[in-house]
Amino acid sequence: MELRTRTKVIIGIASGVVVVGAAAAIAGPVIYANTVNGQAAAAPSLSAEPSGGGTLSAADADGTWKSAGDSFAGYRVHEVLQGQDVTVVGRTKDVEGTAEVSGGSLTKATVTVQVATISTPESARDEYFRNTALQTDQHPTATFTLTQPVDVSGALDGSTQDVTLTGTMELHGVEQAVTADAQVGVTKDGTVQVAGSIPITFEDYGVQAPSLGFVTVDPKGSVEFSLDLER
Repeated sequence: MELRTRTKVIIGIASGVVVVGAAAAIAGPVIYANTVNGQAAAAPSLSAEPSGGGTLSAADADGTWKSAGDSFAGYRVHEVLQGQDVTVVGRTKDVEGTAEVSGGSLTKATVTVQVATISTPESARDEYFRNTALQTDQHPTATFTLTQPVDVSGALDGSTQDVTLTGTMELHGVEQAVTADAQVGVTKDGTVQVAGSIPITFEDYGVQAPSLGFVTVDPKGSVEFSLDLER
């Protein structure tokens, strides 16, 4: 059963890549690569406001925070298509995050993403991503869970603070230990922003990146997130 499932994943990914490859062949590799790269969103970062933003006392920060506003998550992968470097970025706003703060430390946090709603400008890519690569009918969500508290008092004082978030990520029915490099900042209206990324190796989650001659997808990518947290 495991071999059959892996074979289906590889075939599905290959089919999607063939469609993308056909589009590249028609448009020309350079034009296609420039188009895709131009559509790729920038890596998540804090807005300009938190760098000169608000402050929170430890007492005011204590409690449970939930995602709202423009929170999003997704993925970033690199491909080489007929010699051209291509960066592909998928995004969704179907994200639910909760965080608990106590005494200037982030003590608990979970972020759950509805992976079936992640989209890119290429519908064929999205189809195999959802239906075959990650089998979102069976594994509809990906979840990051914090496993170690982290000091965020620097952000409460009004600065942009770099943090390392240690936890687990469940993706495609597989859970792995991960670390996320992130930034935390407080806005002038008292909300909190967290933005960062988690490096992943696809094979660790039972997904094999395709390599079909005309296109090679890197075996590693990243899961990206940007959360607006409110009390």
